Amino acid sequence: MFHTGPRNLITDVVGLRVGNASDGQLKSGVTVVLCDNPAVAGVQVLGGAPGTRETDLLEPHNSVDTVNAIVLSGGSAFGLDAASGVQAALREAGIGFLVRGNHVPIVPAAILFDLANGGDKNWGRYPPYRELGYEAAQNASQDFAIGTTGAGTGALTAGLKGGLGSASTVLDSGIHIGALAAVNSTGSVTVGRGKYFWAAPFEIGDEFGNHGYPSPIQADARKILLKFRDKSVGANTTIAVIATDAVLTAAAAKRLAIATHDGFTRAIWPTHTPADGDLVFALATGASGKELSEDDAIDLYAAAGATMARAIARGVYAATPAENDLFPVWTSRLR
Repeated sequence: MFHTGPRNLITDVVGLRVGNASDGQLKSGVTVVLCDNPAVAGVQVLGGAPGTRETDLLEPHNSVDTVNAIVLSGGSAFGLDAASGVQAALREAGIGFLVRGNHVPIVPAAILFDLANGGDKNWGRYPPYRELGYEAAQNASQDFAIGTTGAGTGALTAGLKGGLGSASTVLDSGIHIGALAAVNSTGSVTVGRGKYFWAAPFEIGDEFGNHGYPSPIQADARKILLKFRDKSVGANTTIAVIATDAVLTAAAAKRLAIATHDGFTRAIWPTHTPADGDLVFALATGASGKELSEDDAIDLYAAAGATMARAIARGVYAATPAENDLFPVWTSRLR
């Protein structure tokens, strides 16, 4: 039987820390995953409107197969600046891929669209995301907040505020897997307009309310609920990180990222649309020293999807209200 790690956060995977930086007036922010040692990484993009930095580097046939950090940011394309702030913080610490005496921190990044969420985006000539990225790196810790914080600060889903979510699972083999998601999806994370999460079958304990599924399934469950139907394509995204302490090759990390998208399909409906930038980064710290048998690999990939589904639900479940919000928080469904 699977169970959560002690924090039920991605940082239950040894070798990772997470930092958040938020701006309430902007209604946006940045989340960074820092690797204590370079981690094998992969990525899979299945949304039709991605915004990314350094993702080509992560393909298994390319030369550099480890990274120092992963950045998730609000701000649409402006938010890609956040990776420069994280890179600056790591370079100051002497961290990075060593090339002819120079440390070059490897910091892939992905962004979500939160420009039209009621926040003040009149930031002047330069957007604030580089500084938010630097701040997030300085805040990195094994313990961090979820909900309306970091990259989830201004996130919205279909009819509800989104948020930053995280979860972890310990497999029977002792291998740990953790998920982190900034949930800003086109589709809905709940069954119709009720309180029930699509991810309910994977919930462990009461981590997002323990409400299960409605019985009978309500009539509006089949209704396609979308955020901002009348807005332009590219206004939605769930960006995420899946991590494990297992020993993986770059190709296996790619496969882990692919498998983790199953968690999107179990937690959000619809997902992977032309209007979403859905993406999963995968990290393998190797801290357990355990290599995977064929059966272990199947268990890992299955648990990755389930853990990601839980992280997505937890991000919305933990969202809190703020001034000028366009959508209510999930707790409003309990009234």
